[in-house]
Amino acid sequence: MSAYAAISDLSFLLVEPSETQRKIIGKALEEAGIIQIEYASNIEETISALANFPPDLVISSMYLPDGSANELIDRIRSNQATEEQCFMLISSESNREYLEHLKQSGVLAILPKPFTQKDLKRAIHSTLDFIVEEEIDLEMFDPKTLKVLVTDDSLTARKHISKTLNTMGIEDIEFAENGRQAIERLGEEEFDLIVTDYNMPEMDGRELTDAVRQNPDIAHIPILMVSSNADESQLSNITQEGVDAICGKPFEPGTVRQLLAQILN
Repeated sequence: MSAYAAISDLSFLLVEPSETQRKIIGKALEEAGIIQIEYASNIEETISALANFPPDLVISSMYLPDGSANELIDRIRSNQATEEQCFMLISSESNREYLEHLKQSGVLAILPKPFTQKDLKRAIHSTLDFIVEEEIDLEMFDPKTLKVLVTDDSLTARKHISKTLNTMGIEDIEFAENGRQAIERLGEEEFDLIVTDYNMPEMDGRELTDAVRQNPDIAHIPILMVSSNADESQLSNITQEGVDAICGKPFEPGTVRQLLAQILN
């Protein structure tokens, strides 16, 4: 995609079966500076629209006449032509189990109903950050030579994190599906940064952090922990155990850029 000069250059597809909600969200988008807004009311209309004119951002409600946003994101991510599509949820759903799948699928934001204009603008700026490639400014590293190990049991999450890092000029990225695989990779190659999920099978992010910090050969590597559902006490414990920074899912490019500048400089 080409670089964008302003929010008004972005095109949005709003997937919302309720005409009333369409008007409310559409008006909020226009007030935020979005001019190009198309509409769909179900999964099939959305998939058809993506095939013809893919927008910069899909905004969907959770429940649609022919399925849920979880099923829609699976359709989008399983198609090579649309797998990197920026996606945002606006929903009154608060059940963690229903939202977890979307968080793991690399959504840029999950906004409640009703949402504030401030939250909406932040989500829109995340889209802009994701689309417009701007090399991260680091004192001690050239982003193009920075070697990163991304550890996450979700293929979709690995792809999303990788794409987010790519927008900052970070290209040398290797992958592991869990902490045990990560330790093997760390024994074979040298890395400048570890980005790891918190919840993983076999060896989770906390155990991976422990293993890294106890090994003098790799203990110096900064670790960015990504978590979608750890509670405050868990996160506090993680910080004390050697993680350099913690980032939530959705994985916001602007937040990640700030955290990386903080831990790598």
